[in-house]
Formats: sequence, C-alpha cells, structure tokens
Amino acid sequence: MSKIKVLLADDQELILESLHIVLSMEEDLEVVGLAKNGQEAIECCEQSPPDVVLMDINMPVMDGVAATARIKERFPTIQIIMLTSYREVEYVVAALSHGAEGYLLKAIHPKDLAAGIRVVHAGGTLITQEMASKMVKKMSNSPAAESNEYGLSPREMSVLHKLASGLRNQDIAEALSLSEGTVKNYVSTIYSKLNVKGRREAARKARDSGIMDSL
Repeated sequence: MSKIKVLLADDQELILESLHIVLSMEEDLEVVGLAKNGQEAIECCEQSPPDVVLMDINMPVMDGVAATARIKERFPTIQIIMLTSYREVEYVVAALSHGAEGYLLKAIHPKDLAAGIRVVHAGGTLITQEMASKMVKKMSNSPAAESNEYGLSPREMSVLHKLASGLRNQDIAEALSLSEGTVKNYVSTIYSKLNVKGRREAARKARDSGIMDSL
C-alpha cells in the first residue's frame, strides 16, 4: 500500500521539524517536502506533487491562503489542510472558499493530526460545526447573500441546483470547474444554511421555498 505523501509549509523552523518528526513516525505517511512560505510550497508542488499539504496561514513572502488559491487552481487534486494556532475565521473561511479541505489547530494531538490527514486523503473534510456556523454567519452578512431568504451566495445556488438535479460531488466539480474539495465545502455550507442533513432534504426544501425557481 502506497504511503500518503505530505508537504509541510510553516515559517517556524521548530514547528516544521516537530511536524516532520511526528508524521515520520506514522507508517502510512511520508513527508516529501518542507516549505517556509507559500511560494516555496507552490514550488514544492511543482517539483514533486504531494497528496496532502499542511499549510500554515501566516507566512512571509506569500501567506497560506494565497498559496492555497494558487495550488488549487493549478493542482486541484492536491488536498490542503490549513494549520492555525488561533481561531482566525476570516483566514480560514477564505482558505476554504479556495478549496482547502479543512483546518486544524497547531495544538492538536499528533495522533489526531495524522488521523486528520487520513480523513482528508480519503475524501473527507475537516470543518467543525462551530466553523461551519461562523462561515454561515459571515456569508449571510455579505451583499451577495441578500438575494434569497437563506443567504445562499450565487455559487452556492449553482451547487444546490446541480445537487438537486442528482449530480454527485465529482460531477458538480467538473460541471462548475471546481475541485471536489471545494464542492464538499459548498455542500456543507448549504446544509448549514438550509438547516438540513442530506441531499434529498436540501433539494426538497429548495423547491418548497421557491429558491429553485430563481435559477
């Protein structure tokens, strides 16, 4: 069974080395690169594409959010987990909107960190209910959210329409030229805004409320 290739990006050398040591102890993980800023992370992805990137948010030269946007644009299959030492909603929401698969706090236990990498590599996302709620609140306050009663953005409306048509995340991603991780993030936010738990319920609520008529 092939190992999960991981790229680490953090401007603090101590954290880089600590993460390297911790992850190297996991039999199914392989650290394939170390980057001290966003630009180096992009270069590493060009030279030897990893499966997963652990991306610090605040770094010199280019921050993690900008680097995530560039990497996702050029290498949509590379999965990115944001690392932060504090709960910065603005930055995390921005990274997720660019397609990051989730975020983890740097204080996380090593075993939980490794588990998070495996979850993302398997196609999952790492967004806590608290962060999902904050994303909904932030997006609901944006001008674009005033177009419908649930505060769905134009892009979320597009995803909802495809979802209600029965398309899978992979098909929605192809149709809208997005990464599958980005689609998953949109779907999670749509569920939170509509207060539903699944696709059928979301589609039914969208039709009952008349949202689908505006598409």
